[in-house]
Amino acid sequence: MRREITSWWSPNLNKNMEIVAYGHYGNALLMFPSAAADYLEYERFYLIDSIKKYIEDGKFKVYSINSINSESWLNHEMHPRDKAIRHQQFNQYVIEEVVPHIYRDCDGEVPIYTSGVSLGALHAVNNYFRRPDVFAGTIGLSGIYDLKAYTKGYFDQDCYFNSPMDYLPNLNDEYWLNLLRSKHHVHIASGRGAYEDPQASIDFGRILEAKGIPHEIDLWDSEWSHDWPTWRAMLPYFLESKF
Repeated sequence: MRREITSWWSPNLNKNMEIVAYGHYGNALLMFPSAAADYLEYERFYLIDSIKKYIEDGKFKVYSINSINSESWLNHEMHPRDKAIRHQQFNQYVIEEVVPHIYRDCDGEVPIYTSGVSLGALHAVNNYFRRPDVFAGTIGLSGIYDLKAYTKGYFDQDCYFNSPMDYLPNLNDEYWLNLLRSKHHVHIASGRGAYEDPQASIDFGRILEAKGIPHEIDLWDSEWSHDWPTWRAMLPYFLESKF
């Protein structure tokens, strides 16, 4: 299995950012790390091994990027406004730098699906719903899709437009709604075990249902907790059965 690390100086983030690619061909799966983790987190915790078959078979070409959560919502020394600005810069980095890199690495435009666990699920889902013209679908595992869960009471316009639980109920533009309604790969999963929040997935599903956006809310049983064994079971299941 091909494994290649690339890095460059990001003009949007004003720092060096790494990305790792696994595989030679297939649709692209862009993975966002959890919490304050880095681009190799999914490899260290064997999530990449759990989906190795789909990479080697050419079903997916997987990309994992660094997070900047320690420079935004998880940095308790920063002013909340600066956290929101940094979050927006990260979104710009993804669209303006990561997506073109994936296209170059794939020798052309391919469907890109986003995925992540925990806080990475919020980033993955948010990027998809902000830019369904760029991304083909999303797989959110054990996420909370309300940014207010991380902002400690702060909420401005940039927070609003990065909180799917807030902006999606007010999305009435038929162009964007029709684009979202035309796609069929929104997969939201949660366990019911320790430290999971299945209600967050249920509440998000109700919003998608009200907007007529095709989606799947998949709640696993109480033995599935907020931990890597759960995600090592969930992601292969979706790649195998839904794509």
